[in-house]
Amino acid sequence: MNETPMNASERGRFITFEGIDGAGKSTRIGFVTAYLKSAGKTVVSSREPGGTPLGEKLRDLLLHEKMDLETEALLMFASRREHIAQVIEPALAAGSWVLSDRFTDASFAYQGGGRGMDRSRMEALENWVHPQLQPDLTLLFDVPLEVARERLDATRTLDRFEQEEADFFARCRNEYLRRAAQFPARIVVIDSTQSIDAVRASLLAALEKLL
Repeated sequence: MNETPMNASERGRFITFEGIDGAGKSTRIGFVTAYLKSAGKTVVSSREPGGTPLGEKLRDLLLHEKMDLETEALLMFASRREHIAQVIEPALAAGSWVLSDRFTDASFAYQGGGRGMDRSRMEALENWVHPQLQPDLTLLFDVPLEVARERLDATRTLDRFEQEEADFFARCRNEYLRRAAQFPARIVVIDSTQSIDAVRASLLAALEKLL
């Protein structure tokens, strides 16, 4: 898969937020959104699975219904294809900056690393669904498993992914870090156990390279 970002001279930029459940990525999107708006950018925030009416219906199924691994992977990429066609590509073409809570790195981490789906199948789906599109920047929030679990247990009712055992999340985390090593120009790993100020400083340093 070609990891060179698309020419963004007239297009917007595409930023994705990744990490295992409980890593704290979702809480950072608001900060990044506010920062980019203060810099004069039009920002579109979205999420996966979801982001469109159809995608949100698929999200509900994916988070709450038991299913075969291949069904799960196909539904994830079906939701992603709709998300790209209906939200991401139109927004980028209009010059907006798109922020997505998860994208294809999550599929490699969860369906690939966590559930054990063969990497070649994941790559085939990636090449089929978005052969020319990669994020300009991926912010990977990394935390030890015990910290992630403490954060999850203190927040809300857990979905079927969040209910998985520790070894599942260990495999997800390892796959995220493997991809970060594979694509260092795109994926910035941020230690999410740092103070809020330190995390924000890391975010600003990454964002300033795109501005």
